[in-house]
Amino acid sequence: MPHKIGFVVVSSSGHEDGFSARELMIHAPTVSGWRSPKFCQFPQEIVLQMVERCRIRKLQLLAHQYMISSKVEFYISESLPEYLVPYQAERFRRLGYVSLCDNEKTGCKARELKSVYVDAVGQFLKLIFHQNHANKYNIYNQVALVAINIIGDPADLGDENNIDSREKLIDHYLGHSPHNPEDPALDGTFAGRSDYISPLDDLAFDMYQDPEVAQIIRRLDERKREAVRKERYDHAKRLKQAIADLQKVGERLGRYEVEKRCAVEKEDYDLAKEKKQQMARYRAQVYEQLELHGLLQGEPETQRPFALPLQPLASPSSPQHWKAVSSLPRTEELVVEDTFTGPVLQEKPLASSPRHSAADQSPPAAGPALRSHEVLPYDERPLPVTRKQLGEASAEPEVRETDSDVRRRGVSGEPEPLTEKALREASSAIDILGEALVAGAYSKTWSCREDALLALYKRLMEMPVGTQKEDLKNMLRASVFLIRRAIKDIVTSVFQASLKLLKMIITQFIPKHKLGKPDTTHCVERAVPLLLARTGDSSARLRVMAVNFIQEMALFKEVKSLQLIPAYLVQPLKANASAHLAMSQVDLLARLLRDLGTESSGFTVDNVMKFAVSALEHRVYEVRETAVRIILDMYRQHPALTLEHLPPDDSSTRRNLLYKAIFEGFAKIDGRPTEAEVRTQKRVATKETEKQKKEEMKALQGQSAELRETQAGVQEKESEAVKLKSQDSHGRKAAPPDTPEIPDNHYLDNLCIFCGERNESFTEEGLDLHYWKHCLMLTRCDHCRQVVEISSLTEHLLTECDKRDAFGKCSRCSEAVPKEELPGHIKTKECNPAKAEKVANRCPLCHENFAPGEEAWKVHLMGPAGCTMNLRKTHVLYKAAAPQQGKGPAAAKSSTSAPKAGSKIPTPKGGLSKSSSRTHTRR
Repeated sequence: MPHKIGFVVVSSSGHEDGFSARELMIHAPTVSGWRSPKFCQFPQEIVLQMVERCRIRKLQLLAHQYMISSKVEFYISESLPEYLVPYQAERFRRLGYVSLCDNEKTGCKARELKSVYVDAVGQFLKLIFHQNHANKYNIYNQVALVAINIIGDPADLGDENNIDSREKLIDHYLGHSPHNPEDPALDGTFAGRSDYISPLDDLAFDMYQDPEVAQIIRRLDERKREAVRKERYDHAKRLKQAIADLQKVGERLGRYEVEKRCAVEKEDYDLAKEKKQQMARYRAQVYEQLELHGLLQGEPETQRPFALPLQPLASPSSPQHWKAVSSLPRTEELVVEDTFTGPVLQEKPLASSPRHSAADQSPPAAGPALRSHEVLPYDERPLPVTRKQLGEASAEPEVRETDSDVRRRGVSGEPEPLTEKALREASSAIDILGEALVAGAYSKTWSCREDALLALYKRLMEMPVGTQKEDLKNMLRASVFLIRRAIKDIVTSVFQASLKLLKMIITQFIPKHKLGKPDTTHCVERAVPLLLARTGDSSARLRVMAVNFIQEMALFKEVKSLQLIPAYLVQPLKANASAHLAMSQVDLLARLLRDLGTESSGFTVDNVMKFAVSALEHRVYEVRETAVRIILDMYRQHPALTLEHLPPDDSSTRRNLLYKAIFEGFAKIDGRPTEAEVRTQKRVATKETEKQKKEEMKALQGQSAELRETQAGVQEKESEAVKLKSQDSHGRKAAPPDTPEIPDNHYLDNLCIFCGERNESFTEEGLDLHYWKHCLMLTRCDHCRQVVEISSLTEHLLTECDKRDAFGKCSRCSEAVPKEELPGHIKTKECNPAKAEKVANRCPLCHENFAPGEEAWKVHLMGPAGCTMNLRKTHVLYKAAAPQQGKGPAAAKSSTSAPKAGSKIPTPKGGLSKSSSRTHTRR
């Protein structure tokens, strides 16, 4: 029958302080479970080793309420040949994954219990946690697992070699031993099925039940099944009712335990004490009402569960817990005693003795006695308490009386006497402050220590102004001595009292009595190193208090002028320092740098940059990130001096992601585009250029289509003329073959109808290219990118161009001028006046007047002595001159050049341009 499988944590990719993966080995209402490091890299993984090779039937995960992984993968492996070999992925077989809810519907106030049914054999289980769900509570992007439960059964019960590996793990984890094979008498019942999983093995049972009551319920469940097997149904019914009642009791006691733990964390010790007393009273009342002992006494022939002393729980990681676990005898050596013995009942009068108050007494023992030869089944983890032998019971009242005396002395303000060591250590303080006050500061009771500091605060405030300087200085040094001791105190209220006293001495006591800077320096130098050490404390509350007080103290006008605290903060980080300490130091430096600056503050560009550059190599991500922020802040104030402490900004340096982030930060501060922004701008510019080219080609293709239509019309007219001519000359002989003449029906092939150039490359695509780039009679409009005739450029700008609204016509020169410039253009009268169209043509490129007529346009635009502003002409002349210089006269004859002025260039009648309807005629 499947049951709970014990396991140990073999490895994990990391954890936050105080939330180790080993916490997963414990199931109780107050466990915290495992948490990943802050701002960790994903995925995170945990490897578990089960106490034996088994067939896993069910996996249960209890997720955190807001540190939730989006997906958890499961892998299993039979074995790992070498223990220290890394747990590579190929050694594990993937089982699958589960997705966890983001918990938004509950407002991140409930925990999800996910159950997964599998069927896999192995001994090692690996869990891989993927990126967390984002929410406002999970500010550090962590994932967490409160508990995990493995349910299955042994895969090879007959393998004796498996027992040795299980014995090696038993010292780390105590679960329940494998269930005995089902009795044939149970076959056919629900609990007797081979796949039946007991509700007591469910994770929800352990996580919400008081551990002590859970142990008793499991033992009673075994007795109930035994009674059913023996057909003692009345006794089984009583046990069933007792189990049902105890489950309600266990849940309530578990809730009380959680409330007590919360009160302790908040340092509300009155509430914690009240919860402890409430638990004790309720436990005793319920056990008495259920007559649990009488029920167990009525079955002398059955197996007895062990007694659990009702004493404060020890921490699972405490030495007492592991000592108790490791000292238990092995399963194979045990003989279970099934009789109820008397000593358990004798503990009740002892616990309810009238010598103790309700707060000091323990409730009666809940269960039967634990014998040295009894053992726990390995799914029933023992309570983490210190077990006492029966012979020690008589000494218990005296010990409790002693504790009560100590508490009474602490409340009445009479601390215990100083030890010899304390007397020697605090002799100078005793001479000045008195033994009673120093004894309170050294007391083991935290309230006495706090009262002593508050009494010293009051005494210093009441000292008269005229007191001798020597007495004041002695009082100050004695006070600093006690403050140093209190700064190291682990109790928050005592630590707070020490900070309050130190602040009063620096800001009130020294100025009031007009003591000098050496006294202030003494206070700061003696306190700051200890305060910096407390910034690395495991308690987040103490860390925050220490950091905030150091920042506040550095801004005191009495301390600021001394420039002492910055000197401590720019000290290089120690390699063996804790992560909290390093993070606090760089955070403090960043804060004070903003508050104090680098002018007469103790901070200089040199010492801050040396510290920040060294911090870039620290192992903790938060430290490196803060160091980058410090460097950027320094660059805003002192860019040149900051760059002197950094390597050059080149490709090799930018391979380091931190330096890449730093130099990109510099670019943003300077208003320059970063490397990523430059790449983006280039991509956008390239896309715009390509888009513009496509649009130009599309427009040119449209123009070419119109030109081809025009050519087709001309060809039709020419072919008709040829037919008429052929009819008139019918019967006559053809022209001699040596006369070079182009057939009329192919007259327009390979011919540009604008400039008259003929070229074999003037196919449809070739003519498009010629019109777009080379034709001397055409140009591209700079505003709409259309190809137009130069002779009609002015008309195009005024009537056809997309930007025609931006142009106006000059009445003097008749050219198109931008409207913004037109008033000044007309006013200056610097333009060359235009002549009538019949008298002269007007060139829009060189602004000159020349002879009228169509042929005059060709002479002006294509002739070497014509327009000097036609850039295409310059390109063609250079292109025509190059072959003549390189190939000689023969090559020059075959080359095609621009027609000379006055030459007759055959131009088709009726040829039309894109933007002009003027007809090109032949002379």
